Amino acid sequence: MERRVAIIGAGTSGLLACKYTLEKGFNPVVFEAEEGVGGLWRQTTESTKLQNKKLTYQFSDFPWHSSVKEENPSSQQVLHYLNSFAQNFSLFSYIRFNSKVIDVEYVGESSEEMETWELWGGNGKPFSSKGTWHITVQHTKNFSRKVYEAEFVILCIGKYSGVPNIPLFPPGQGPEVFKGKVLHSMNYSALDNKIAAELIKDKRVTVIGSQKSAIDIATECAHANGVKYPCTMIQRSAHWFFPELNILGIDIEYFYANRFAELLVHKPGESFLLSLVATLLSPLRWGLAKVAESYLRWRLPMKKYGLVPSYSILQGISSCRIGVLAENFYDKLKEGSILIKKSQSFGFCKEGLLINGEAKPLETDIVILATGYKGDEKLQSIFKSHVFQKYIIGSKSSSVPLYRQIIHPRIPQLAIIGYAESLSNLYSSEMRCQWLAHFLDGNIELPTITEMEKDVKVWDDNMKLHAGEYYWKSCIANCGIWYNDQLCKDIGCNHRRKKGLFAELFEPYGPKDYVGLSHKR
Repeated sequence: MERRVAIIGAGTSGLLACKYTLEKGFNPVVFEAEEGVGGLWRQTTESTKLQNKKLTYQFSDFPWHSSVKEENPSSQQVLHYLNSFAQNFSLFSYIRFNSKVIDVEYVGESSEEMETWELWGGNGKPFSSKGTWHITVQHTKNFSRKVYEAEFVILCIGKYSGVPNIPLFPPGQGPEVFKGKVLHSMNYSALDNKIAAELIKDKRVTVIGSQKSAIDIATECAHANGVKYPCTMIQRSAHWFFPELNILGIDIEYFYANRFAELLVHKPGESFLLSLVATLLSPLRWGLAKVAESYLRWRLPMKKYGLVPSYSILQGISSCRIGVLAENFYDKLKEGSILIKKSQSFGFCKEGLLINGEAKPLETDIVILATGYKGDEKLQSIFKSHVFQKYIIGSKSSSVPLYRQIIHPRIPQLAIIGYAESLSNLYSSEMRCQWLAHFLDGNIELPTITEMEKDVKVWDDNMKLHAGEYYWKSCIANCGIWYNDQLCKDIGCNHRRKKGLFAELFEPYGPKDYVGLSHKR
């Protein structure tokens, strides 16, 4: 039978999926809606920088060029790095640009027949003798459509693009009554840098939101307009941000990205002994977290501006809510070029915004909604089958159920890469793509559907345990090494990657520790 592989998306995950399937002898086709590689990195604000240190955000066998001196490279440098990676491994010839995937449809067994399966796909293998995927692709220039077929589909479509989260407003208080301009941060980031600068110049800009994109945009507006036209931020809550990725001069990886740090954490599927160790060491974990919180309160005037989060930094890490602060953000607050208002709700009027608790409208010219994305809906909508759509979002209280954060137990011949988050998403995506390459090559045997679903629940429950009420997406930041151990064991290679006990316990793990996993066996 044929073993055609289709990859949807040419961001970091799509490029990695292409590279590693090629290494196993496949001939993948990558469909990319844009004119180039990079995914979200093609649509960022001018001031956006990498959230990670570059050594934790790099391909295991393709280091950053020596000319990049910055610890946190700019978005333009990241995009150049991704293009260089694609060029180095000759990936461009496999990518069809300007090719937007409208939907994917599994053609083969009926949904009733699939319900009776004990093994994934009926046989527990990546390829079935009956099923194929039909992929409807629209050319973004001439709008022509064509249906392609593949035996296996890898979705690398990302979560932070495509479907913006737009707040709901009371009747008569929506954007339509406002005389100014309203746009989502997605649309603002997609603008050419020069056009974006012209849009906000000498304008009263209001940014809705408190996460990284809101901080970046507000700081950019403050740089452009100063105190004459201050940028107002409307926030519901505050979040944890580091001015740089260290605590008291110690790299943050030593706190959260080594085996000793994970000994302090209850992990999914851990043994009784490891559970006991985590319980006994929990006061140390709590103490280290308090040190980090105290350091940030001392380092930044968070209390002065009402920006101390209501949740602990441990919950922030467990829910992947921490970030790196935009340069000079607090300086702009101090000089008055950024103003912050706290409100749980707001509406539009002709002059600007009606803020709950304030008597007068906030007069403004532009409102930028940095209110996030509907990543689950984006993933759901790509499936033509209503049954598969239901599988993707089966419960509002859980994340998309993926075994090993890759395989949906009830959707055959398909993998999803880049959905679950970690402290370094490129690093995690590469691990998953190496695992997937082994699986496609027949080197990994999946458990039964029921066993996979039980494993998914164990991981989901663990995420909820640590994130508590702030659980909102799949995040493995607490136990990334433990997760990588599972992948290594599946592949059949040694999961202990360091030399010596001290290094194994205390040195941070990173991409270079896992180079060449796809060649094992």
